[in-house]
Amino acid sequence: MTTILAMIFVLGILIFVHELGHFMAARSIGVRVERFSLGYPPRFISFTPTPEGLLFKLFFYRWGESRKPVWGPIVEKLISAPRLKASNTEYCLAIIPLGGYVKVAGYVDESLDVEITGDPDELNSKNRLQQIWFMSAGVIMNILLAVIFFAGITKYSGIPERTGEPVVMDVSPGFPAAEAGIEPGDRVVSVQSKRINEWGDLTEIIHASPNEEINVVWMRDGQTQSALMKTRVGPIPDGDSIKEVGLIGVAGGYTIRQATIGESIVNGMERTGYWYGMIVRSLSMIVKGEASMKDIGGPILIAQLAGESARAGMIALLSFTAIISVNLAFINILPIPGLDGGHILIVTLEGIARRHFSLKVRMAIQQAGMALLLLLIIVVLYNDLTRLFTN
Repeated sequence: MTTILAMIFVLGILIFVHELGHFMAARSIGVRVERFSLGYPPRFISFTPTPEGLLFKLFFYRWGESRKPVWGPIVEKLISAPRLKASNTEYCLAIIPLGGYVKVAGYVDESLDVEITGDPDELNSKNRLQQIWFMSAGVIMNILLAVIFFAGITKYSGIPERTGEPVVMDVSPGFPAAEAGIEPGDRVVSVQSKRINEWGDLTEIIHASPNEEINVVWMRDGQTQSALMKTRVGPIPDGDSIKEVGLIGVAGGYTIRQATIGESIVNGMERTGYWYGMIVRSLSMIVKGEASMKDIGGPILIAQLAGESARAGMIALLSFTAIISVNLAFINILPIPGLDGGHILIVTLEGIARRHFSLKVRMAIQQAGMALLLLLIIVVLYNDLTRLFTN
């Protein structure tokens, strides 16, 4: 249950913020918003502010004119709301919870349902800079969300300052150190009978001993304790690549001081940039053959990691949400039809050609992009299921 709730929390925030960016950008340039959807079709519940009141609809299968079950509204109710401003924008919750979209007038989107009339409130009638502003707003909001979350975490948790002292500051649950009983505040004395004078000595020995049994001695309140523990193998950044090292799940060699608001914002920006760079490096490794497509995860992996983060505490969950937000921003800005970056590419190409592509061409490009995205979804789901059943 924790995993399910954590996934709903993470994806709910990210999707809402992303689509809210598109929604506000559309309103800022006078584009008519026809639908704001959390989840992909078919629709399940919708609310539409109209001049007569708030129109509520519940969708499910019903008998159509051909005597076959069709998906459509089974309940329609007009709720009186005299102070509600009519916008005729349909706000809906859809069945497939793996995304969302904002459907605006005069725009070929994920629904592949569009009618372009040339009205001034259609996106296609706006200049190309305004169109790019709308298309990039979701990515901008995801980056902004990551900066805000990382900045908030920094303000709450403080800024680490390196001391080099071999004192444990954090222990990862489920790792060998936690299972052996090491706690924050413990001072590591030796590893494999080698005296530890500073934190770098500890990491050097442990990183060089992946999947090996090591003896660790530490001090707590003047009492010496020791344990044999088998290191795990895990990845860490090494320049432009990733290397596998030994890990026991401890962090230290630093102290924490209170951060100012300015420092928190700067740190939030730096951490967002760091994770964006990590995504770029990881993708580069896949292209170069240094990493496998099997390493790519999807919704099941996100759910598992979200659950683990939630069990580790709210700070860990918010940090994980920020990291996934950076991932979502990176993926959406890729120049692939069906993604925000693909739409920006089409508008850019139209600007170079100095003409609008026909609706038929746009629909074909969008369909090709959706097919490519579907293939990617199949790959990541296959990877997720393989991990789930092999681990």
